[in-house]
Amino acid sequence: MAANARYEKDAPPLSCHHVPGMAGEDAVSDASGERDFYRRLLDLSSAPEPEPLLDEALAAIVGFSGAQIAYLELHDPNRSDPAVPRYWRAHGWSEMELVAVRQAISRSIIASTMDCGQIVSTRAAVADPAFRLNASVARLEIQAVLCAPIGRPALGAVYLQGSQASDEFLHRNRDAVEVFARQLAIVADRLLASREPRAQADATHAVRQRFRCDGIVGRSPALTRVLEEAAAAAPSRTTVLITGPAGSGKSALARTIHANSPRAMRPCIEVNCAAIPEGLFESELFGAEPGAATGVTRRIAGRVAAARGGTLFLDEIAELPLGAQAKLLQLLQDRIYFPLGTSEPVRADVRVISATNADLQARVAERKFREDLYYRLAVLPIAMPGLGERREDLPALVEWLCIELCRDAERAPVAITRRALQACREADWPGQIRQLRNAIEAALARSGDGDTLDEHHIFPAAPRADGAPFTYREAMQRAQRRCIEEALERNDGNISRTALELDLNRQHLHELIGSLKIRRPGK
Repeated sequence: MAANARYEKDAPPLSCHHVPGMAGEDAVSDASGERDFYRRLLDLSSAPEPEPLLDEALAAIVGFSGAQIAYLELHDPNRSDPAVPRYWRAHGWSEMELVAVRQAISRSIIASTMDCGQIVSTRAAVADPAFRLNASVARLEIQAVLCAPIGRPALGAVYLQGSQASDEFLHRNRDAVEVFARQLAIVADRLLASREPRAQADATHAVRQRFRCDGIVGRSPALTRVLEEAAAAAPSRTTVLITGPAGSGKSALARTIHANSPRAMRPCIEVNCAAIPEGLFESELFGAEPGAATGVTRRIAGRVAAARGGTLFLDEIAELPLGAQAKLLQLLQDRIYFPLGTSEPVRADVRVISATNADLQARVAERKFREDLYYRLAVLPIAMPGLGERREDLPALVEWLCIELCRDAERAPVAITRRALQACREADWPGQIRQLRNAIEAALARSGDGDTLDEHHIFPAAPRADGAPFTYREAMQRAQRRCIEEALERNDGNISRTALELDLNRQHLHELIGSLKIRRPGK
């Protein structure tokens, strides 16, 4: 156990304790502030709408504790990512500024509190052996901290941070933090519920109660129809054909159907039909014996065998060559297949789901796709809507993608302005979710170390309506772009001459043109 940090199973009994050196008007003022705080906590547990009283309680605890930051967060264990808070609050900060608060406190102390389920106190985290090696503690030189868990097991934490190292800060506020956490545990369910979308506003609410689809974000009627159809298809082994624009989430829907099926514990093997050369399709799908074809020197099991007991997902099915279509038809019709080089049939225990962004019926009419195979594949067709049909889902998709990308980059979550969300909702996304994801990833790169994404980060051509100054990174990119564009113009778009003029390596110049999205003259 570290010398300074303390993990306390039982806090001392609640009392209006005396602080040494405090007398007269200061003591009266302190006692008055403390009584005001506890009165608000009593009101909190009985209030039908606890959130407004919570702001008052946070203000009161700051008033008598002298805390630099008073912060709390609650997590919902039923969410797809329980590590991301469902509810967070800090006194004196707006919701858009809360990400900045989370970057100014110690996440490691909050994590320790929630893991051990006990109050953590340290007079100076920056000097405490338990926390001083944590990057945020060292960078921010965090001093006195009190942190108490909310609920058992912990649903969240209450965090007080002082501006300087102080034993008095800990002694003065330990009881208050402990009691605050207890009262919050009483109202935690109501606070979490207040942040949940109402069932009547979320058209997918009913289907999500019985069909797990964590990776599919949205609540629009168009998405509800898809989820209802997928939920009906999941329990059976019926062959499913998913259609829809490229990048609209067909693969995610196929995996979700598999995950909700009786075959969920067995593999879901994905095959991109467009990526397999025609001559190799049969051996890739059905396997091959040694010597069955040129270059085959060992036994190949094949994708159907790999998916045994599970699901075979055939993506880009419209790109399947005509010769291979007959082989697939036999698999679907007779549930048997022949590995290349053998005459012995093998029983196929797989459920087939296929997907395409092409019009298969038009391909049938053009004699590019077998009609009998089409009807075998489209036993249960599901049409995945494009983002143009579900614009109300765009803000939630943007926020979800932002969280996912920040987590992948090991970066603290960032806030997204309302103007940026509205611009995303109004924009056309012909590349669907794939294009949207790329746009958010690029926006995070443009924002540098910032804690907020605005419209100009996602759409670089958009004006900075907020009038905010450019960051150093943005200013450097603008200067680089202008310098290269002018040099390219002077050299009629010739890369070699431009690189020579700018004293740059030719390959480096190519990379800069790509990363800065510079259009060469005449291109």
